[in-house]
Amino acid sequence: MFSWRGRPRKYFRENGRVDSSFFWQRMKIRNPFLLKTAGLGISLLVRSWIGTIHYQYKPEGTDHTPITTKLKGPFLYTFWHENLLIPAYQYGQRNIHVLISQHADGEMIAEASQNLGFSVVRGSSTRGGIEALKKMVALGKTDHLVITPDGPRGPRREVQPGLVYLAAKTGLPVVCLGLAYSSLRRAKSWDRFALPAPFSDVIMTTTPAFHVPEITSRSQLNEYRLLLQAELDRAEQLAKGHMLAQGRQAA
Repeated sequence: MFSWRGRPRKYFRENGRVDSSFFWQRMKIRNPFLLKTAGLGISLLVRSWIGTIHYQYKPEGTDHTPITTKLKGPFLYTFWHENLLIPAYQYGQRNIHVLISQHADGEMIAEASQNLGFSVVRGSSTRGGIEALKKMVALGKTDHLVITPDGPRGPRREVQPGLVYLAAKTGLPVVCLGLAYSSLRRAKSWDRFALPAPFSDVIMTTTPAFHVPEITSRSQLNEYRLLLQAELDRAEQLAKGHMLAQGRQAA
């Protein structure tokens, strides 16, 4: 039970209405059984909801989708954290390993991702990051890897060094994904998580794969960090261009 005594302002806004954010911050699930149940529920919701969406894939150049049989060797896929839903629905399979944070809010995402078919590696820039990246490097010898470079806490749409490190250490070609939506809402989260409307249109693009060389200096790391950031933004603009060319608004 919540105690109302002594701190009523914690529960109410100035206009007297209940501040729901107070409750959400204190209702994070910790019980392992409930986490698994919630993860299963999220995966079922994603399948039924995203399954209504009209999805198109329009690559710039070669088809680099991980489910195609034409790929030679594994790839490192990257996209902004806010765009997680569509790739999770389209490409969930066991030879794809996704890096998800060890923070409490990553638990349900990890459970849902596993239910959707992904293999999950836990870690982030602040918790368990080094060991997780080492494991990803080992897995990248045979399988595809996925990382959202601005997660788990942002800043939004800013590539963190982990992506550059992983690309350099694995030697895997990096494929940047961009998405455009005909209709969506955005969550009030740090990444403004994209929630496409049921039965709407989504276009995904990939830009040509490229390699990140061995990193020998901080300035070189920052150079490739900014290059990847620009390529992710370019991929999104390409997707929006395809959507506009079809006479639809692009969000």
